[in-house]
Amino acid sequence: MSQFKAWIDEHFKGDPIIWGIVILLSLFSILVVYSATGSLAYKYAGGNTELYLVRHSALVFVSLGVMWLAHKVPYRNYALYARLAMYLSMPLLLITYLFGSNINEANRWLTIPVINQAFQPSDLAKLALIAALAAMLARRQNNIKDFKSTFLPIIIAIGIICALIGLANMSTAILLLCTCLLIMFIGRVPVKYLLVVVMVGVLGLTAAIFLGQRGETFQSRITDFVESSSDDSKIPFQAEQSYIAIATGGITGKGPGNSEQRNSLPHPYSDFIYAIIIEEYGMIGGVAVLFLYLALLYRGMRIVANSNKAFGGLLSAGLSFALVIQALVNMAVAVGLGPITGLPLPLLSMGGTSLVFTGISLGIILSVSRGDHQDELQTGTAMNRPKLKAAI
Repeated sequence: MSQFKAWIDEHFKGDPIIWGIVILLSLFSILVVYSATGSLAYKYAGGNTELYLVRHSALVFVSLGVMWLAHKVPYRNYALYARLAMYLSMPLLLITYLFGSNINEANRWLTIPVINQAFQPSDLAKLALIAALAAMLARRQNNIKDFKSTFLPIIIAIGIICALIGLANMSTAILLLCTCLLIMFIGRVPVKYLLVVVMVGVLGLTAAIFLGQRGETFQSRITDFVESSSDDSKIPFQAEQSYIAIATGGITGKGPGNSEQRNSLPHPYSDFIYAIIIEEYGMIGGVAVLFLYLALLYRGMRIVANSNKAFGGLLSAGLSFALVIQALVNMAVAVGLGPITGLPLPLLSMGGTSLVFTGISLGIILSVSRGDHQDELQTGTAMNRPKLKAAI
């Protein structure tokens, strides 16, 4: 037993609670997605329900493997990788918008020629921008109030990437903008500059609404949500089926695999998987999932509080916020607290490259916790460490 514990400690470093939360949610994802893809299997795979079970399970373990690899890389290296990835993501987003695969009236997917695998460049751009923003703020902590040298490059990067994403995926662009504002607030950016980012973001996203592919869909979803708040007869079909699933789940749910709404609810394995969770596992299951995401955010912010380097703290904060806010938005949509967005539930929804990028994000968070812990062992400065030092 001691040898096994020593092996775990050697190969799985970083925050053990984050490891536990991620593994628990990933295994639960296999169970829920298997239940939710029944109708999809009969529609596209001739009733072979095991096909999606095997495919999703493989992707879950790939994402866990990628997370393990990412956590082995010293987090300081991600400062360089992030800038390169950010510059690469800009032309990729433009190419995707112009020539990408059109799904649901939006060009979000780009196919890699050799391996014939599609991925969303917005996933890469989101991760790269958060990491690059953390690096830029960390390097400029001593000149954080300088508009030209500190703030201007930041707002240009945020504006370009959020606008390019917003042309085809407005909800992701809004979520990314909010995450960037949180990182900048933690990074001691003056409030007047944050207001400038809000103004520029509103202008850019407004332009994307009118010029992009999903402008009409975005406006109609906002309108539907506002109208349905006062008139039950105008509740959208997806939301109505989600409410039925939640209402019939009760306290303890119908049991694993016993969902009925999975056959009528659009995208029960991705956008509305939280409704299936509540239907099968009840309010108890829904609250447990919510608690795990909040615990993940708490552990991510503990890493920020304990970090002795600005880059590590800002990086952990940004990635933790991005993952958990997206999860909260997905759950809010399922229970009727927000307009329909199409955002998947991180770690739980069925997906391809989105699972991989989620794994990378969590691996980077673990790398930060692992790196700072090693710094403490080397320097013996576990207490009274300086916060947000201007160093990577």
